[in-house]
This record gives sequence, C-alpha cells and structure tokens, in this order.
Amino acid sequence: MVCEGHKINESERFTWNFREAHRGRAVNLFSRLQHWRTQRQLRRRRIPAQLWRQVTETALGHYRLTARELQRLRNLASLFLQQKIINGAGGQEVDDTMRAVIAAQACLLILNLDLDWFGGWREIIVYPGSFVVDRIDHEDPGAAGLGVVHEQRAVLDGEAWGRGPVILAWDDARPDAHRHGEAFNVILHEFAHKLDMLNGTANGMPPLHPGMDQQRWTRVFTRAFDRLHAQIEQQQLGSIDPYGAEDPGEFFAVATEAFFQTPRQLYRECPDVYTQLAQFYRQDPRQRGTGCDYPDGDSSDAG
Repeated sequence: MVCEGHKINESERFTWNFREAHRGRAVNLFSRLQHWRTQRQLRRRRIPAQLWRQVTETALGHYRLTARELQRLRNLASLFLQQKIINGAGGQEVDDTMRAVIAAQACLLILNLDLDWFGGWREIIVYPGSFVVDRIDHEDPGAAGLGVVHEQRAVLDGEAWGRGPVILAWDDARPDAHRHGEAFNVILHEFAHKLDMLNGTANGMPPLHPGMDQQRWTRVFTRAFDRLHAQIEQQQLGSIDPYGAEDPGEFFAVATEAFFQTPRQLYRECPDVYTQLAQFYRQDPRQRGTGCDYPDGDSSDAG
C-alpha cells in the first residue's frame, strides 16, 4: 500500500512491477509443480478401472454422479488412499474393495473442496462390527472443590478423533448396510465429524468458506436443532436422525448424512439447513441429473 501524498517515481514503479511479476511466476511454477506431482501419483497408483467400476455400482450409484464427478472422485479417492492407512482390528481383514469404498464415500464430502480438508491425521481402523469403548467423564468440581468421575461403556458403529483415527464398524459401513434407515451412512457421518473438528471440537461449526454468513449458519442450525428436539418429544420422525439431538456436533453429522443420502426429503423438511450445507459442501445432490440451478443462498432461513 502506498501512503497518501507519496509520488511513485519510475524506478519504484519498475521495482514494484518486477517483484509482482516474479511473485506471480513463482506461484505459477509451484502450481504447475504440484499439478505434475499429483498427475504422477495418479499414473502410478490410481484405483484400477475394474475395481472402480465395482465401487461405482455398489457404493456410489445412489448419488447419481456425473461421469466428470466420478472421474474427479476416483482421483481424490486414489490420492486419499496414498495418504491414509486403513487397518483392520478385532479380526477384520481389509481388502482393496473395502479400502476403495471407504475412500470413495469419504471423498464424496470433499468432491468440490480439496483433499487438504482431511489433512493432519493418518489412520482409519475397521472393526467387523460394533465395538465397545470405555469412557471416563469428569464433572466440574462444585463449591466444595470435589469433582465426580463417571465411567461409561458405549457400543459404537463409528468414532472420529480430532487428530487421531476414524474408526468404523464394517457391518454398518459396507454399501448394503441400511440397518438404521435410508439416511444412515456411518462413513459420511464420521468424516463429517473430521471436517467439523477442523475448528477444534465437533460443535457443528466447521470452517465456513469466505462469503458464508456465520451468524446465519448458527441461526439456521440452532432452529433446526431445537425443532428436532420438539419432533422427538412429539414422537415425529423426519429426515434427520434423532441421534442428532445429542449435541450440535452430532446434528451436523446426521444432517450431512441426510444431505447426501436423502437430499430431496431434507430439502422438503429443512430447506434452510439444506441450503447451508449446499454452500458448505459446494454440491447440490438434490438436483443431480435434473439440470437445475445450484442454490444461491437466497433461500429463507426461517424455520
């Protein structure tokens, strides 16, 4: 920035233009180098065509992706598998098909984002079925300075740690698993937590893109969260799983499941939530295959 009242002479203008041009060339060179490196990785270790066709038919057909989207997803999933380790536990053996299914559905979330959104951690652990975790919760000490310790045992089908692994139960993660309804997808759920935790904790507020209104996001999701509690009290079921009433982080994860699994139903019942998720994920699954426009953010956030 030039201070007011200072006149730029020809020498300064030349120096400034030279620096800007040099900086631009450096950025362009880095971008080309990164592109070359990515293409080299894909040439060497892209998911094989036959395996990808199998994954497309068994695990992705529901989403009605275009050929271009499927190609981009294949590239993302291939790079994902080069960065992550997928290990079995509890006697579960992990084969290439399982790896490809997990990678493809996880990367569906970031189809129009970037693989860096899954950076900072390394491992995915797969159990054959639901697994048991023991947790110790510490209550805040009261006036007497004494805290209460609670030991809890929970049976889970998935779990995500902030900088640690994603843990999945394959009985619930496999493509034909719909034990908890059409909107259920444990892979989408746990990887949505990973995106949410990029801001620190799973609190329903992932890092929003420039131009997205944080206050509107908070208002929309708070209203929908409260509405879900009211529906549960009235014993009414909708597109958002009642598990989302646990806390705002779980609400974001189950809303993400509904956004991809049952997008039309979510839009009918919660158009404000759908629009916010469409802006965040930069996708509009409700309109895939229809040629309709992408949500522009002007939908009402009244609930």
